[in-house]
Amino acid sequence: MPTDAYSLAPLRPTVVYCPQFHRDQLLSMEWLRTNRLGAYSSSTVVGCNTRRYHGLLVAATHPPVGRVVALTTVMEQLVIRGRTYDLATNEFIDTFSPSGYSSITEFHDGPDACFVHAVGGTTLRKRVVLSDEANAVAVHYELEGPAEELILRPFAALRDFHALRSAAAGHEMLFAARDENGVEVHDRLSGYPGLFLRAGGATFQADPQWWYRLLYRADLARGQEAFEDLYSPGVFVWRPGDAGACTLSASLGEPADVKYRAVLGRRRRRQAELLTPFAHATPSTRRLAVASDAYIVDRRTRRGDGASILAGFPWFADWGRDTFIALPGLLLCTRQFDLARRVFETYAEAVDEGMIPNRFDDYSEQAHFNSVDASLWFILAAERYLRATNDEAFGRDVLLPACREILTRYTAGTRFGIRADADGLLQAGSRDTQLTWMDAKIGLEAVTPRWGKAVEVNALWYCAHRILAERLAEAHPKDAQNFTAKAELIAKSFVEVFWNRHFEWLHDVVNEDGPDASLRPNQIFAASLPYSPLSLGQQGCVLRAVRENLFTPMGLRTLSPRDRRYRDRYGGCGESRERAYHQGTVWAWLMGPFIEAHLKVENAAQTPKAVAQAEAWMFELDAHLDAAGLGHVSEIFDGSPPHEPHGCFAQAWSVAEALRAKCLIEECKAQCASRE
Repeated sequence: MPTDAYSLAPLRPTVVYCPQFHRDQLLSMEWLRTNRLGAYSSSTVVGCNTRRYHGLLVAATHPPVGRVVALTTVMEQLVIRGRTYDLATNEFIDTFSPSGYSSITEFHDGPDACFVHAVGGTTLRKRVVLSDEANAVAVHYELEGPAEELILRPFAALRDFHALRSAAAGHEMLFAARDENGVEVHDRLSGYPGLFLRAGGATFQADPQWWYRLLYRADLARGQEAFEDLYSPGVFVWRPGDAGACTLSASLGEPADVKYRAVLGRRRRRQAELLTPFAHATPSTRRLAVASDAYIVDRRTRRGDGASILAGFPWFADWGRDTFIALPGLLLCTRQFDLARRVFETYAEAVDEGMIPNRFDDYSEQAHFNSVDASLWFILAAERYLRATNDEAFGRDVLLPACREILTRYTAGTRFGIRADADGLLQAGSRDTQLTWMDAKIGLEAVTPRWGKAVEVNALWYCAHRILAERLAEAHPKDAQNFTAKAELIAKSFVEVFWNRHFEWLHDVVNEDGPDASLRPNQIFAASLPYSPLSLGQQGCVLRAVRENLFTPMGLRTLSPRDRRYRDRYGGCGESRERAYHQGTVWAWLMGPFIEAHLKVENAAQTPKAVAQAEAWMFELDAHLDAAGLGHVSEIFDGSPPHEPHGCFAQAWSVAEALRAKCLIEECKAQCASRE
């Protein structure tokens, strides 16, 4: 279909026709709904939870963090002509009980998550919509056909989303009926707020039960404890007649009657807003644009209402590095400039000793500063914002002061031995630290030691100086000259220190032990960034080395397969996963800089063949949108085919860089067309 056939019509829900897939395939397809508080709702397309992180309501008790699994699932039974049909699915060792997945004909991944069951001549649609303004969820049921009763049994966990509930451990799980339609469930020992459940038109019947040792297969595959006990206070019984609708609302902390249709309407309007810049985009691009909204959260700041970006679902909070790598794709490509300003303000306010927080704590507002590159990504994102908006006032008042403080403090020296060396290059850390994005550690062992002068850090360092020199040229010419002189020194030293004349690629890191010639993807930034210390020929050599050794259809490998340390599979216990994390595992977010380097080096604005190649490289990531986290891009993939997805099933910078790459390709296509 030609791209001009696409319109501003709302994005149609993706439909999974469940009978076409094997059960295990269905259990690997996950859906996600989020809100700005940091709360989320998530499970598989058949409603069977496969992770401890799954739940219909995972609330944020200290937005956007402090997340608690409140309502894990609702088990449904439909009574038709005296026969009871089990619609829910739970996995136990060697069995499923009940195994209602066979009754699901379709799953619709739209503004709500919709399960379509067909049993006994009756169709039941179960729709899940997360409140956009509270820790609350609505589970809405619509019946077409005869039924005497719909029986709903909700299950509560009321525990930290990293933990598991055990009936044998200390608890005082109790419930209190509020009226015939509502009940509160709470654990008096946990300290968490109560879970309020209410179903209009249905009657609550007390029948407290524990269900034991439910199995979470995804946790088991990760070498983690994978069994949980869950508590149910009883059932809600709805007698619908031949048709009708019933909504079960669940909320943490206080009762909330979620208006299903009102929330759904707002979510549809929000999707339309996100799609406005993508009137003629392909369906996969439009899906990525809609997915971008899942990661944006509100974060309280001293100045007012800030915003941030959650790094990934289901377990990450907001990380500075991830935030500013993801911001251009999530917020600039979608033209959400007001939100982008709020994110910049949140982190600019938190700058300390020239450092952007690497992350905010999962349980408090405490900032952690153990990153050398987060601050440099802030500068690059700020430049991209200013190019997109020409917002001179915001640049003058917020962005440039923060950027100048970063470069000034980094030059003089700050935490973790971060400082400019006599050759102008930036060095950081020690043998005991992991300050770059390749930060896996096992105890005190750095799996991928990158202390000293790291190649992508210094590519960013050079780029940052060039950015400041350009931005300050008119208002502060002397400062601009100083940044220009430093950039020239950095560029000269960069080539002398990092260029590997034997292999014609860049060393990954240089320290007192000498240069590390490992072929890693970090060098791609020396070709992709808007300002490069390399000649165009050298950039071409870097691109070729990366393309021939590290490129996969899902992103870039973190180590060449020719390296004896290469690990082609990611999985197993925690130590096994950490050892593979940056030793061959593919990272999807690296597709963004790879495509950008290709378009730049191949002068794609004038070469349609180069644009077509870039577009072709994105095809398999497009197909992945239907594979793991529906509509999202996973964090990582196996280094070797078939490149199975792992890690978070929805990762902010993976989505962002895929969307940004697509936008860059479209820009080049438009430039090529204008020359014809």
